Amino acid sequence: MMELRCMNDDILMQVLSKLSTKDVHMLKCVAKEWHNLTLDRSFICLQLKKTEAVSGFFFQARFQWCDEDISNISYIPLETRKTQVHSTVLNFLPEEVGILASCNGLLCCRSSYPRYPPLIYVCNPLNKQWMSVNSVHYSTSASAALVFDPFKLHKDDASPNFKIVTVSETESEDEQSKFAFQIYSSETGKWRQSREMCHCNQKLFKKNGIFADGSLYWLMDGDKILMFNPETELSWLLNVPLPITEFRSIPEICIGESKGKLQCVLLSEYGLQLWALEDFFTSQWNLTCSVSLDKLEEENSQFLYQIAEKLATRDTFCWIKVFAFKDGILFLSVSSHFYSYDFATRKMKKLCAISDLGPNSREFPMVVPYTMSLVLLCPV
Repeated sequence: MMELRCMNDDILMQVLSKLSTKDVHMLKCVAKEWHNLTLDRSFICLQLKKTEAVSGFFFQARFQWCDEDISNISYIPLETRKTQVHSTVLNFLPEEVGILASCNGLLCCRSSYPRYPPLIYVCNPLNKQWMSVNSVHYSTSASAALVFDPFKLHKDDASPNFKIVTVSETESEDEQSKFAFQIYSSETGKWRQSREMCHCNQKLFKKNGIFADGSLYWLMDGDKILMFNPETELSWLLNVPLPITEFRSIPEICIGESKGKLQCVLLSEYGLQLWALEDFFTSQWNLTCSVSLDKLEEENSQFLYQIAEKLATRDTFCWIKVFAFKDGILFLSVSSHFYSYDFATRKMKKLCAISDLGPNSREFPMVVPYTMSLVLLCPV
């Protein structure tokens, strides 16, 4: 009888592990055994090996010229036929936070200013588990990124091993800008200063770091991307796919991750382009998708009109913007609404009105893609 039950548990584990995280999370209410299985680290490790698509985007507007946070944080899911914006997803955290980054199901936030030094929170919004990290070196000008590789998670691990990397700008003796890196390891529970320094005369543009192919990437405000490898602690400056001088006006640009590779989205007079990084040493990119402006408008005529004419004017910067990319899905705004664009189907989907996300939602928002995960941050 015991052997039969063990066999049934193994079959159930294999079957459920092939479902999406969202489905497994919903099915845990079916029976106590199913609920217990979703808390079993062996099952979680098995389920994490399955490729999981982006499930939605976290959105938080920011003020540009002061340290005050806008408390509204919204989660915009992608799976539902009619998008419903959720504004209480992070209410399980003990205080209001600012969103920093996400990685493979974990979300990284910091306590809201003016608290200094801030606490950094790493949490799983799906199971509402969280842990806090003291950060005496974190500054308002710093950018943070999260490193968590689910393929390195072992069933005997009491908690997942992750790293938080912050990058901040300092000035060298020759008055050139340089970037320094601080690394937190959950294995040691300590921060340390990396000896690596990266000299660059550009500023961080979109401050959420992207984890792809073992390295972290930040988009700069020119035509450079800052790379830092948390294992080797080496940094590198690589070029965006096309230099800014190639365009009549500054293109809309964002970076993200898909299929383990860094991706770069460019929207310009050349159309909507998706590039995949092949080699960071030589800044070699592969153009994986290119849609002309005419074709983009034709395929999404209910949302786009006279896009070529608008891109030729300065009004474009208010009319259309790209914010984030993950797993073939682009998050963008057109006029008064936010949309997703699927590069596989080449179709746009209206998500919500900009006004639905609260006041100042046009002002320098932090948009972070999120992928659901069952990973446990602390014992159950």
